[in-house]
Amino acid sequence: MKISLTQKYNVPGPRYTSYPTVPYWNETAFTVEEWKTSFQKAFAESNSKNGISLYIHLPFCESMCTFCGCNKRITKNHSVEEKYIQALLKEWSLYCRLLPEKPLIKEIHLGGGTPTFFSTNNLEHLINGIFSFANKAENHEFSFEGHPNNTTYEQLKKLYDLGFRRVSFGVQDYSEKVQKAINRIQPFHNVAKVTFWAKEIGYKSIGHDIIFGLPFQTLDDVVDTVEKTNSLKPDRLAFYSYAHVPWIKGNGQRGFNDENLPKDAEKRQLYEIGKQLLSLNGYHEIGMDHFALSTDSLFHAAHNKKMHRNFMGYSASKTQLMIGLGVSSISDSWYGFAQNTKNLEDYYQLLEWDQLPVVKGHILTDEDLIIRKHILNLTCELETSWSKDFLYFKELPQVLMALKEIENDQLIVIEENKIKITEAGRPFVRNICMAFDLHLKRKSPETNLFSMTV
Repeated sequence: MKISLTQKYNVPGPRYTSYPTVPYWNETAFTVEEWKTSFQKAFAESNSKNGISLYIHLPFCESMCTFCGCNKRITKNHSVEEKYIQALLKEWSLYCRLLPEKPLIKEIHLGGGTPTFFSTNNLEHLINGIFSFANKAENHEFSFEGHPNNTTYEQLKKLYDLGFRRVSFGVQDYSEKVQKAINRIQPFHNVAKVTFWAKEIGYKSIGHDIIFGLPFQTLDDVVDTVEKTNSLKPDRLAFYSYAHVPWIKGNGQRGFNDENLPKDAEKRQLYEIGKQLLSLNGYHEIGMDHFALSTDSLFHAAHNKKMHRNFMGYSASKTQLMIGLGVSSISDSWYGFAQNTKNLEDYYQLLEWDQLPVVKGHILTDEDLIIRKHILNLTCELETSWSKDFLYFKELPQVLMALKEIENDQLIVIEENKIKITEAGRPFVRNICMAFDLHLKRKSPETNLFSMTV
């Protein structure tokens, strides 16, 4: 029996928000002092040119969404807010002490957890505290993730006044059965309300996150969710595959079984139908699992081949240095990665000792830097080239051999010194990147590490 391309290529694989991926970091050779040196080098090279980015992780949620694999702390006790913000500002001050001048901040992204768990006053205190040590770059892009059930008009207005112009709301799916399974009860009215508020206030880019492959999700559910989404006309969309990784400690993926999940061709149809409906309503597919209207900055960045991808996802602007603040956050200097402790109590303790809460990381080798560039090209531009000598690497012939079958399936076109991903190859970008992933090729994981690629 002939198997479909979806069945053939639906294997566990990284999402490539970094290279090397976190499981392949060389932690034994990494030191915090090396990270500081890497951070200072990147700052010296880039601050005055493009500025830097900040990712700030706000981990608290009032309830557990069982589709979520993020690092979070479930509590209804809002007294935790002030201590955490003081810790974030302490961590930021430790970084700023290492610098010869004030940072110029190009990007801020507040992620979670649930950033709108925090009160308006505490969010204002956080941002004002950040800028007591820094300046805003020209044409900065500040964004945050909002939960439609608890985002208030006051929060939206205050963050807008502080310079935020982009907000994304987690929608997932509008089916009551699906929402119950993932413990995310969220009526359409709540999403419509916060979307209209954001438009009224003046946000230039409003995003919705929707997911395919959720438990009990049917084709009718996806059609209904996409049609409701189209009625609100967000500027951009993340329409991505549910990452089922129940083996990761603490992610809480329960309340349903594997057999409740759509699989293979059934699951892929959910995406393809959703994609068709989005296309009919003016949305353009960008990179992996993202869509935008032609008026959105992400569309222009993709069109002009200036889109970037990092731990925050796709970005319309690129900075060399991204500092991650908060529990579990990851920083990126281009030359190295550093991740904070995932344990909240340890995070507080390290900061009390005036230590950066970094507990692991990776300093990239020359080979890593070349492969990283190829994977970024593939995920952002759907093509890559080694016409310039510095992008050639000695294992390239073996990589091209590994890609032959993918080429035979008409998912890529291999030219003399270039690879292009075809329209049919779009669903398989992660698989194509895996052929370049030398760490993965040299040591296949012995246990579950990654979600399925398709």
